[in-house]
Amino acid sequence: MIEHLSSQQMERLLETLPFDISFVDATDRLKYWNRHETRVFKRPHSALNIPVKQCHPQKSVDRVERIIEDFKAGTRDTAEFWIDLKGMKLYIRYFPVRGEQGEYLGTLEVAQEITRIRELEGEKRLLDE
Repeated sequence: MIEHLSSQQMERLLETLPFDISFVDATDRLKYWNRHETRVFKRPHSALNIPVKQCHPQKSVDRVERIIEDFKAGTRDTAEFWIDLKGMKLYIRYFPVRGEQGEYLGTLEVAQEITRIRELEGEKRLLDE
């Protein structure tokens, strides 16, 4: 349960995740992102609290806004896509963040570089070297 984590533990946990996350609140403003120095889509600190539509290329803004509107309306629970960028395969997913009563609190974006994952074959078990 989160109430047992210190703010330092929570911050370090989010920074340790092996993917980039961003959170846009219910007013469509960017409120958080992790992995500032290593993230694929870097943002300046001044991007905090700006409208989400200012965080995306103009050609994709209408799609991002439609996804968020669907989340708010409760008609969509996920959106995903993948792109090739600078020799990497990126897997990007959006999820609505909802309160205990189902109310929309915001949108979580998860972006992961999956080139190596796609190349895995067979299996490797825990502690196999």
